[in-house]
Amino acid sequence: MKAVMLEEFQEPLEVQDVERPEPEPHGIVAEVDGCGVCRSDWHCWQGDWDWFGYRPDPPHILGHEPCGTVVEVGEDVESVAEGDHIAIPFNFACGKCELCRNGRENICENHIGLGFMNEAPGAFAEEVHVPNADINAVPLPDEIDPDTAAGIGCRFMTSYHGMAHRGDVGNGEDVVVHGLGGVGLSAVHIADALGANVIGVDLFEEKLEKAEQLGAVTTVNASEVDDPAKEVHDITDGGADCSVDALGIATTCQNAVNSLAKGGRHVQIGLTTAEEEGHVSLPTDEFVAKEIDFRGSLGLQPSRYPEMLDMIRTGKIDPKELVSETVGIEEVPDRLAAMSDYDTMGIPVCNEF
Repeated sequence: MKAVMLEEFQEPLEVQDVERPEPEPHGIVAEVDGCGVCRSDWHCWQGDWDWFGYRPDPPHILGHEPCGTVVEVGEDVESVAEGDHIAIPFNFACGKCELCRNGRENICENHIGLGFMNEAPGAFAEEVHVPNADINAVPLPDEIDPDTAAGIGCRFMTSYHGMAHRGDVGNGEDVVVHGLGGVGLSAVHIADALGANVIGVDLFEEKLEKAEQLGAVTTVNASEVDDPAKEVHDITDGGADCSVDALGIATTCQNAVNSLAKGGRHVQIGLTTAEEEGHVSLPTDEFVAKEIDFRGSLGLQPSRYPEMLDMIRTGKIDPKELVSETVGIEEVPDRLAAMSDYDTMGIPVCNEF
């Protein structure tokens, strides 16, 4: 089968012919119907995130945002059958540890990151293996077509968890999103659907315009102001109730935290780059004096997919609004290379293999 292979960090990616996966007793093999092309794949290609455990040993198949159709089922799988259409979270869970049993399977004690770890070759391929399929293969309602499902992957479902659960965004709250890539634009769209007044912050005018199309009440071009956080305070008359860093660099993280009002809560979705190596300096005393909460957010629990899928099914949110283009597998290396210059918008999806 064809697959996008990482042969060496930071060197050109290649589409190669590789052996198709075989299902483990607890796993399934799915034919990939679509897979988002994400900045996280770019980070993996660059060799970032060794401090996070997301640095596979080459050669390795990239890709972590798939949906698919089940084509082969392991002998111990009980709830998944051939022909099922499924969403596939990137945060594979074991289903047995204390965290999984308590509804926090996105941070499973035995977490395996699809496409990011040796144990889980990725989904820029014709087929992908899903371990522990009874928990990690999420059935898709008949009303959700493959084009919609292909936009649900990491960025959209991560933003859903970040806004609906970790940010606990509610009606009438002021929410500011710093960094309007795929994650950030998804957060704008979802926070708007949850009833928030959303402010988008970025350096690029086309991304700011897209944020307004997706529901932002206003935007801030960070390249045109001295202090984006102060702009947010002025717009909201005192600061945001919830802030999001959707990029993961020191500047966006600090600006997001500084955008908050007293009692605000910050949601950190973006992972850092090689420059920060997981550490960003923050105003600790401000957290104390203003009683600010800092909340990390990773993926989405498979057990909580149904609530997101219901909102999609009823038209309250629409992943297709974030899909900027569809490409073939041969184009994936170029789409990832363009991310070196932040030259992508929304969610590109590979749907031709």
